[in-house]
Amino acid sequence: MNKNVGIIGSGIVAKTLSKGFIQNGYSVFVGTRDASKMNEWKSQVNGNVTISSVSDAISSSNLLVLATKGTVSEGIIRTHAKALSGKTIIDTTNPIADVPPQNGLIKYFTSQDESLMERLQKIAPEANFVKAFNSVGNAYMVNPKFAEGKPTMFIAGNSDSAKSTVKEILDLFGWETEDMGKSESARVIEPLCILWCLPGFLRNQWTHAFKLLKA
Repeated sequence: MNKNVGIIGSGIVAKTLSKGFIQNGYSVFVGTRDASKMNEWKSQVNGNVTISSVSDAISSSNLLVLATKGTVSEGIIRTHAKALSGKTIIDTTNPIADVPPQNGLIKYFTSQDESLMERLQKIAPEANFVKAFNSVGNAYMVNPKFAEGKPTMFIAGNSDSAKSTVKEILDLFGWETEDMGKSESARVIEPLCILWCLPGFLRNQWTHAFKLLKA
């Protein structure tokens, strides 16, 4: 397996997943529009990490992580659509609208009939998007520890090969994986973020994850 990964984004999700990859021996290329704001973070990271432009991060590897705000994700993918051809992209994004929660419920700018990942897939049809890491807080994205055992990460995407790659990463990061099918299934995976956030906004409870129980 190639041990390079490109991370698109510079927020807490990008930083958390970058550290997870570094801990597992990857060389990480973080693509951001403002490299200067990552200098302090880079100085605190013990591992092989390069801060670069988004274009350079994309060209660094066939494995990418999209860790940007949902409201800007389509623009980023549209700008770099040609360069994303053939690449596996772990899509962590959620279509969260820029409005405050109502009774604890965050609002999405998509409908129940279309997910953000489907929109991204249409913009870059030759890329292999896989939805993952969108329905848990950053504190539990890497090596989550729960008394009940490994939590479940629900994934979806059109490429079986890309999903196999993502499952290998989830194994490394301490998750069990449930493949929920093609890209349309992101329509039900993305709203899990709404459910995950609800106890947080209502009761300041953010220390949980989902697990699929089977008889």
